[in-house]
Formats: sequence, C-alpha cells, structure tokens
Amino acid sequence: MTLLDFARGPAIHWSLIILIVGTIWRLLGVLVLTRGADLSRPRDAFGNFKGYRTVFSRSWPSGEFTTTTRYQTAMAYVFHIATLIVVIGIVPHIEFITGLTGASWPGLPNAAGVALGVIALASLLALIMRRVSRPQVYCSSWGDYFSWVVVAAPLVTGLMAFAHLGPRYETMLAIHILSAALLFAWFPFGKLMHAFWFVFSRAQSGVAYAHKGVRI
Repeated sequence: MTLLDFARGPAIHWSLIILIVGTIWRLLGVLVLTRGADLSRPRDAFGNFKGYRTVFSRSWPSGEFTTTTRYQTAMAYVFHIATLIVVIGIVPHIEFITGLTGASWPGLPNAAGVALGVIALASLLALIMRRVSRPQVYCSSWGDYFSWVVVAAPLVTGLMAFAHLGPRYETMLAIHILSAALLFAWFPFGKLMHAFWFVFSRAQSGVAYAHKGVRI
C-alpha cells in the first residue's frame, strides 16, 4: 500500500468515523444535561423564542463593540465563507463528496478555487497574528494554536499540491488528504466544535437574558 492509497483509504475513512461518532457523542452529552430547578418567575413570556432568535441576532457584535471587534469579525467571516466555498466548490472535493453521498454539482474554475484558497489562508494567518499579538485579550491555550495549525494544514498542502510544489504530486496529494484526515479526527475534541456549540451557547444566553427581562 502506497502513502496515497493509505491516505485515500483507511486514514480518511477512519477519520470520518471519528468525526461523526465523536460529534454525535459530544452533542448528546450537551443535550442530556439537566437544567436546575427554575426558582424565579420569567419576566418575558417569549424567552425561548428570543433565545433562538439570539442565535442569529448575535452573528454580528452589538453596536457598543463594533469598533473594537470589526477587524476580528470581518476576518472571521472572510475565512469561514472562503473556506466553505473551497470545501464544497472545488472539483476534487465535489468528487469526494459525491463518492460519500451521491450528490453532485458544478465545480468552480481552478483560478477561482485557488484565489479563494489563498484568501482563506491569508485571513486565517491574519487571525492568528492578531491572537499572538494580543495574548492578554484571547488567553489562548495550546489547543487553540493546535486547532489553527490543523485548519491551516489542508489549505497549505492543497495549494502546494495544485501548484506542484514540494514533493512529487502523488506524495503531496497524500499529505493533503492526511492533513484533512487529521482535521476530521481532531474536530470533535478541540475548539473546532464551536461550529455546533455556538448554536447552544447563544440560545442558552438568549433564554437566560430574556428570563431576567434583559433586552436582547
């Protein structure tokens, strides 16, 4: 078995299993948590509705924080949108998804895919540099930086494979797939779970604030 065969076979398949099982396990762990007894009378009868509304209304910071957080917010949106388009819009990725689900759609031109990959990587590096330059604000742990590396690796190796940089193409492609496998396997255990957690945390905060009569 060559390195590319291993990456395309056991590595990516087992990483997807870990991703799915680990994510379900952690989501169930949150959903089965019991809430304590409610000892106060709700001040807002629409607390649950406002909790769900908060999931969307807090997708952009409140006006009081816009000036100080707009760089972070803008770069985060650029990174997430560009990365999502790269993941579901490049032809090789679409073929991989088709092999798993049977779904298919037209892919982006190569130039557009490369441009979006560069934008995603540049915005990610901008976010990392901001975090490094302001440790007193972010209070980062090793897990934060490891997650950054795990996310950056598929972008870097994918661009290198497309440009035929580094080792021969088959080896570089294998490294790219292995980096994606590492991302899948790490996803349920690191900060990347915020892709799901943000829904629960915002909704819970919205319900709690509405319960206390806070305007949200």
